[in-house]
Amino acid sequence: MIRLSQPNDIAAILSIAEAIGFQPGELEVVNELLTGYFANGNGHNSLQNSNAERFWLTNHQDNGEIIGVAYCEPERMTDQTWNLQLIAIHPNHQGQGHGGKLLRHVEEMLKAHGGRMLLVETLASFDLAQAFYKKYGYEEEARIRDFYAAGDDKIVFRKVLSVG
Repeated sequence: MIRLSQPNDIAAILSIAEAIGFQPGELEVVNELLTGYFANGNGHNSLQNSNAERFWLTNHQDNGEIIGVAYCEPERMTDQTWNLQLIAIHPNHQGQGHGGKLLRHVEEMLKAHGGRMLLVETLASFDLAQAFYKKYGYEEEARIRDFYAAGDDKIVFRKVLSVG
C-alpha cells in the first residue's frame, strides 16, 4: 500500500534513510524537512491540486511495516516540473519491485494533477540507481562534473509525464 506519509511515519522514514547510508548530518536534514512538512498541516489529505508544494509518500507491507519512502517537490519558477528528491526502499526489501511501484505511483500522482516533467538526480558512481531510472524510461539529461566533491559527478535524469 502506498499513501501520503503521516507524522507518525517519521521514525520509520529516518530508519530507512539510515539503512541506505545517510550520514548523521543528512538524517538531520531529512528530519527537518519532515518536521516542517507536517508542521504545515500536510500528510492528511491527497495531493489536492497542481499547486501543492511538496509531498512525502510511504510504501507499506501488508503488516503495516514501512519499507519505502519518496519525497517530491516542484521546481520553482517552472511550469509543472517536479524533482524527486528522495526515493528509497529499505535494503531488506530491495530487488522485489517495490521501488518501481513507488516510482510509478509518484508519476501517476503527478500526471493526475498536471505534472509535466519529473527530474531525478543521482551520483555518477551509483550504477544501480542509474540502471533503475533508465529501466523506467528516464533519460540522462545532464552531468555536472565534480558537483558533490572532486571526481564525484551529479547526473540528472528526466522523464516527460505529459505534453503541454
